[in-house]
Amino acid sequence: MAPVKEAVFERSFDASPETIWRAWTDPKMIKDWWGPNDISIPECEVDLRVGGKIYIVMEAEEAMGPYKGTRWPMEGRFTRVEMNSKLSYTASGWTEGDKEATEINQVTELTLIVEKGKTKLKLNVTINKAGPNADMAVQGMQVGFNQHLDKLGTFMARQWIAK
Repeated sequence: MAPVKEAVFERSFDASPETIWRAWTDPKMIKDWWGPNDISIPECEVDLRVGGKIYIVMEAEEAMGPYKGTRWPMEGRFTRVEMNSKLSYTASGWTEGDKEATEINQVTELTLIVEKGKTKLKLNVTINKAGPNADMAVQGMQVGFNQHLDKLGTFMARQWIAK
């Protein structure tokens, strides 16, 4: 069965692979940067091992107008964990209260490579299944993940300044 949508994102950061890895796998850090603009992370769990659980809840903030308070849980299992270099997980995300119609099943693969003194992050995202009311989320995937990585960049810059 062909994927519903696939996308590849790449960014370079002035941070070590270890620092980016921690930002991507430490629940406390995830709460500081995860997701597109105008959302917060009220809940986050990470059991960092193959078969371990990843659970993140995104919640719309005031700036999202009529969506304020809407929650989008994501739950998945890690399929590959290679410390500081590769991370893969399968996940299901949905709009709270409407899981059947809004559920999206995806595979996410993160690769970190040192290149020219920086860490290159490559993110492959494949949506394999989307509920009948998930069209807006699928169409907004490109914008959402770019905002997500912009927020990671801002978070990384704050970490650098804090040191």
